[in-house]
Amino acid sequence: MQKKYLILSTLLLSFLSLQCANAQCKLTNTAFTSGESIQYDLYFSYGILNARAGRGSLSVTEASYRGENAYKTVMMLNTSGLAGSLYTVHDTLTSYIDHNLRPLLFTKEAFEGKDYSVERQAFTYKGNEISIRALRNWNGKELFDEVVTTSQCTYDYLSVISYVRNLDYTGMKPGDRHFIQFISGRRPVDMYVNYLGTSLIKANNGKTYEVMNISMTIHDDAFTNPKESLRASLTNDKNRIPVIINTNLKIGSVRAVLQEVAGMRH
Repeated sequence: MQKKYLILSTLLLSFLSLQCANAQCKLTNTAFTSGESIQYDLYFSYGILNARAGRGSLSVTEASYRGENAYKTVMMLNTSGLAGSLYTVHDTLTSYIDHNLRPLLFTKEAFEGKDYSVERQAFTYKGNEISIRALRNWNGKELFDEVVTTSQCTYDYLSVISYVRNLDYTGMKPGDRHFIQFISGRRPVDMYVNYLGTSLIKANNGKTYEVMNISMTIHDDAFTNPKESLRASLTNDKNRIPVIINTNLKIGSVRAVLQEVAGMRH
């Protein structure tokens, strides 16, 4: 009889742990709403070159994904002019997240330099297990199409922006960090959201914003040193608007600076 109770207790604890693990992936969205639209001026940096490069945008709309209410976030980066002639970038990143900010689907269609690539990551949740079907095509050739599983909350390149906009930074000091898991291609890797403190930044709309500066670094055996994947400055208010987003490319980096914003939640 005692053994029976022990088995039942173990099963109950396992069930509760599954529920808690799944619940940990859920966040309350307080920062943005459907209809938000941000326009950016792009700057391309490579060596001593730092030139205006084109336009970018980040938008959020209400959508449906497999019958589930979701947010659809789209980021577009398009270079032009001198920088565009040196290194072409025409990227469209799309992310579907549920209303608990869990990623459902990520796609990226990218023209960078002379290369064309398509990436897709589809997320399925069951208990505390997350299955991610990840595929990538490179210049018309399939590099991989695999399913990876993990028990940790995992974010893609675009859903992570929604995540960091809703983190609680109360009491954080420069050097403090949050751990998350990030899907890099077909592999989940460790990522840290690093808090860098606050500053004042003048955007290209002529307004000066108080911002919180953060960076995201990947810690993985594939990199001798931690690899910084993204750096951002978010307004230090309820909207957490990304005023500046720095992204690393195959060569150089692109800096997006806010030019216009509409449809803010607050």
